[in-house]
Amino acid sequence: MPISPDAPPKDELRAAALARRDALSAEERVRAALAMPAIAARRMPPLDITSSTVVAGYAPIRSEIDPVPLMRSLAGKGAALAMPAIAARDTALVFRAWMPGDALVRGALGTCEPPASAVEVVPDIVLVPLAAFDRIGHRIGYGAGYYDRTLEALRRRRTVTAIGLAFAVQEVPRVPAMSHDVRLDYVLTETGVFRFGSK
Repeated sequence: MPISPDAPPKDELRAAALARRDALSAEERVRAALAMPAIAARRMPPLDITSSTVVAGYAPIRSEIDPVPLMRSLAGKGAALAMPAIAARDTALVFRAWMPGDALVRGALGTCEPPASAVEVVPDIVLVPLAAFDRIGHRIGYGAGYYDRTLEALRRRRTVTAIGLAFAVQEVPRVPAMSHDVRLDYVLTETGVFRFGSK
């Protein structure tokens, strides 16, 4: 479906969604993060978690929702955990093994990531941070394209489930997606789940 020429541009949608996210109190953010495991358990189709399943989260920046409560819940079902690292500018992310309590280091672009000594892994499930999302599975990130490149590269090799994590206030009517933008399989918020399928 073509994007209406009257649709707001990505920068405008991103700024408005981030302003709504930033306006949430610290208490609201904590409650939302803690609600996610129960929302996922009740409303998402069961994820195929085995001892060989790798779930990649992220270290939240700015006012992003914290994925660690959900990661702990998935680890409790047997999953191994990982965090992304930026290997170089304009490349796909790499993922390194991580468990709650493991130290993170400051990466080349200022994000927190596991040290280079941590074992590199390939995730089966990727928890994806975002600035905004719509109800057909498109997201707006921060403009650098790391997750689009990463998900595209991973999906060329294997089946990977991409779950966007967001606060409900980050929903927008429609993301003006381009052909290179990669769709999510789900978006999980503190109030519900949107299911799309990546195709």
